[in-house]
Amino acid sequence: MSRSKLEKEVARAVRQFWLTRERQARAQGRKTGARDRGARAAVTGGAQLDGFADLIRKLVIEAGLSEASVHRRTRVELPGYYRPEKKWDLVIVVKGRLLATLEFKAHVGPSFGNNYNNRTEEALGNATDYWAAFREGAFRGSPRPWLGYLMLLEEAAGSTRPVSVAEPHFPVFEEFRGASYAKRYEILLTKMVRERLYDAACLILSPRRDGLDGRFSEPCLELSFTNFAESLVARAVAHARIHR
Repeated sequence: MSRSKLEKEVARAVRQFWLTRERQARAQGRKTGARDRGARAAVTGGAQLDGFADLIRKLVIEAGLSEASVHRRTRVELPGYYRPEKKWDLVIVVKGRLLATLEFKAHVGPSFGNNYNNRTEEALGNATDYWAAFREGAFRGSPRPWLGYLMLLEEAAGSTRPVSVAEPHFPVFEEFRGASYAKRYEILLTKMVRERLYDAACLILSPRRDGLDGRFSEPCLELSFTNFAESLVARAVAHARIHR
């Protein structure tokens, strides 16, 4: 898939995210008689990031994998080391061998502080559990699988303005000083990839209103969707060539 076509597909997935979220919020309001408080309506309905899952599925099938190897919604549980299992957003299993695992997350305001901390702990914990399970042979017969993480963050004043830090005893690392939540996510995802907790990560920013038209930006080239997709597709192509 060409770069220009890929960008159009990402824009379509972004638009689907905002449209789905808006539709679910309206449906929730009709059902309960009141809108969910804050951003809760964005998580009670699910499925907002299906456009990205569909795009990934299309890319790996074009790379030579079978449709049956790509699992979404069902058969997405994998064993953990610190817990029995976890449901992932997309799992690729080829002939009993785990090839790739993906997590898709979104963060929409107005609350960015607490949710950022929760997302950070969740991402680090999931990766730690996943690789411990792999180390202990949970994915029997599988070579080291590919693990990816995608975050769509609302581009808003609350996510892009500088945030203060608390330093009652020791100073924070310099890169966090004056960093917005968008920058903090960029730091988090970059470090997780460089520390090999994830093989690739993607950070997409999109404003609430213009996102309905598919508008998005990528603040860090290293975390672009193109790099993210190329890394996974390369793994899929290599596997398809060896096992065809």
